[in-house]
Order: sequence, then structure tokens, then C-alpha cells
Amino acid sequence: MKKITALLLVFTLFSCAELQQIAEGIGGQDGLPGLDNTMIGNGLREALDLGIDKQVTKLTSKDGFYKNQLVKILLPEELQKVDKALRTVGLGNLADEGIKALNRAAEDAVSEATPIFINAVKEITFNDVRTILLGTDDAATQYLTAKTQTALYNKFQPVIQNSFGKVGADQIWTNLINKYNTLPFTADVNPDLTDYVTQEALKGVYTMIAVEEKEIRTKVSSRTTTLLQRVFALQD
Repeated sequence: MKKITALLLVFTLFSCAELQQIAEGIGGQDGLPGLDNTMIGNGLREALDLGIDKQVTKLTSKDGFYKNQLVKILLPEELQKVDKALRTVGLGNLADEGIKALNRAAEDAVSEATPIFINAVKEITFNDVRTILLGTDDAATQYLTAKTQTALYNKFQPVIQNSFGKVGADQIWTNLINKYNTLPFTADVNPDLTDYVTQEALKGVYTMIAVEEKEIRTKVSSRTTTLLQRVFALQD
């Protein structure tokens, strides 16, 4: 009986020590020294940087937005009536060009603005790295969004506006809206497409960063550096 009690005591102490080790990020299966908050924060930043490098850059290629169903920019609700009306009168091709133009502007703008996102990740300060590390599959991306969205919108909006002219989206939409406004029984529209595409493009960027974060969290093979391997081993 004494032997059983002693074994139970050893097992309990060992379990508590393990739990404490996990909670504090000390040691690990590889026997490496513990990771402090700074190193965990660096690991989270590295994961976000990898999301930009591997996933956001896909958005900058032709059809990066347009043929990616996760982030494709569709018409805002107030313009869906425009789309429907144009298709009804046989101008479906013009409507398609309008949607494509919005996505082309986003693709161009993200290419121009990628350094903005890289700098945002470098400057971000994680208040509770362990909570984020042990959080949901997109916890770091959610934190990045909350901390940077307003500032990034202000920087990104003029880039989008410039891209509208660069890819000819402004002319396409001027033509499209003018066509719609001449149709009988329709109310004139004059939407702020720059604001809409800016918000949708930002949403697309965060979505793709989250894709890579989930990959790193759920697939050991996606942890391509020693730091990523050590940090995200703590959440396994």
C-alpha cells in the first residue's frame, strides 16, 4: 500500500511539474531552454511575416483577388441592383468588367502596400503573448487586425485610389454607373468605391495571413524555422 501511495505521489508531482513547465514555456521535448515572452512574441511576428510572404503576395498577382474565392471582392449591397439591372438589359459583360476592375485595383494596391503590412507586424507589441499563442487558430491575426486596421486603412486608402486610375477601374465604373443611371425607372447612384475596395482589400489581406497562421499552428511541417518550431510546440 505504501508503494502504491508513493508511486501516486511521484506521478502527481511529475504531472504538476509538467503542467507548470507548459504554462511557463520552460524546457520541452527537445530539451532546449525555456522561451520568454520576448521570444514568443518574436515567434508570433515571424508567423505573421510568413503569412505576408507566402499568402499575401499571392494577392498581388493577376487574379490574386478575382479568382480567389476566399477574398474575391463582390459588389456592395447598394450596387447589386446595378449589377442586376445591367444584366437584365443585356449588359452583363459590362457588369463583369466592373467587378473585375475592383479586384484588379485591390491586386495592384496590395502590391504597392505590402511594406505597410510588414512594418505593421514589426511594430506590433503583444500584450499577452501566451494568451495569443494558446488561443484560436487565427488569434495572432485577430490581434494584428485589432491593433492595425484603422492606421492601415488611412495608409492604404490613397494607394487604392491611385490603383483605381492605374488599372482603369475609375473609367470602367464611370461608364458603368452612367449606363445604369440612364436606364428608366432607376434611382441614380454614386457609390464611394474607393472606401469599399479599401476595406475589402484589407479584409482580404488579413484573411490570407490567417490562412498561414492556421497552417503553422496545425502543421509541424509549416514551421520552417527553429523559432517557429520552438514557439508553436508550446501550443501543441
